[in-house]
Amino acid sequence: MKNLQYMMPLVFLALCLLFCSAEAQGGCASSIVQAAYWPSSTASFMPPASINASLYSHIYYAFAEMNDQTFQLEEQIMMGEFTTTVQQKNPCVKTLISIGGGGSNSTAFALMATNPIRRVVFIKSAIALARRHAFYGLDLDWEFPGNSTEMENLGELFSEWRQAIDSESRSSGRPPLLLSAAVYFAQRFFLWGEHRRYPSASIAENLDWVNVMAFDYHGSRDTSATGAPAALYDRSSNVSTSYGISTWVDSGLPPRKVVMGMPLYGPSWVLKSLNQTGIGAPAVAAGPKQNLSAESGVMFFSEIRDLIRVNNATEVFDTESVSAYCYAGELWVGYDNQDSVAAKVKFAKQKGLLGYFFWAISQDSNWMLSTIASQSWNK
Repeated sequence: MKNLQYMMPLVFLALCLLFCSAEAQGGCASSIVQAAYWPSSTASFMPPASINASLYSHIYYAFAEMNDQTFQLEEQIMMGEFTTTVQQKNPCVKTLISIGGGGSNSTAFALMATNPIRRVVFIKSAIALARRHAFYGLDLDWEFPGNSTEMENLGELFSEWRQAIDSESRSSGRPPLLLSAAVYFAQRFFLWGEHRRYPSASIAENLDWVNVMAFDYHGSRDTSATGAPAALYDRSSNVSTSYGISTWVDSGLPPRKVVMGMPLYGPSWVLKSLNQTGIGAPAVAAGPKQNLSAESGVMFFSEIRDLIRVNNATEVFDTESVSAYCYAGELWVGYDNQDSVAAKVKFAKQKGLLGYFFWAISQDSNWMLSTIASQSWNK
């Protein structure tokens, strides 16, 4: 009894530590995704230490590049401290490495995915890179598989990737890495002369979620008329977020594996006439290049806010499409603003989706839209 008396405080302490540990882990357990991509190319004006990670549950490091000869991922210097840096402002935020991106070599991904040996090399390299730099998961941004065969190979890749992640988790004793993919706004689509469908069955079985890129519906690549680049609804066509999300769910993918994308940038045009300033107004050219964006005809949301403030631009929220636009003189820009983001987040919740993400984190204006999205989801 005397020994038991001395042991009781130790037992109590152990139970407290166990309870506190479980409680802490529970505090970090997120059942939703409130995410954003951070392009490493923007580190000069938004280093990782400046990210307000409290607004996100997940942050994607974009991008890791695949060597088109070895099919292994290449190291990047900034990966090393990325997770620990962003977790200083939010210890619960989870980081993922996004692989590929819009500027990557789609043919190289097709060559990798079509060959079992190359798939193994790629998968092992990806898992090793994530573990080496303390990332919580991996995200594939292959834009886009070009035909039905490549889509089938993508399904095989996801299946083998999941098996490898689970095997590595068992052998290392660590939680399995998350696995996601950035995908086209619609599950089935016609693009560049090919009808395509994503392998929804493989995605449902093997991925934690997909990031639906619900933007770039209209851009200044078409200089003839303005357009809503990320419209929630479009009565005249199927090019809208609501339609795209419906195709994913109709394909059998559970809504809780769908994450809706929103842009933090917008395309710009030069209007043909100051008398026609709405969505679909005639245009003559792409808008001029700005200070931050890398190409003509594109403005970051932070630049759009400056345009409204400095040039007294007229801002309009279009309730029919659930999108915004503004114009100052002959310059016209389409984008998402506070009203459209709040409405889209409400839409995602009503549809039972897993969450939302932004491209790209460095393009917001004083965290305005990221804050609105977080507040709207948590209402």
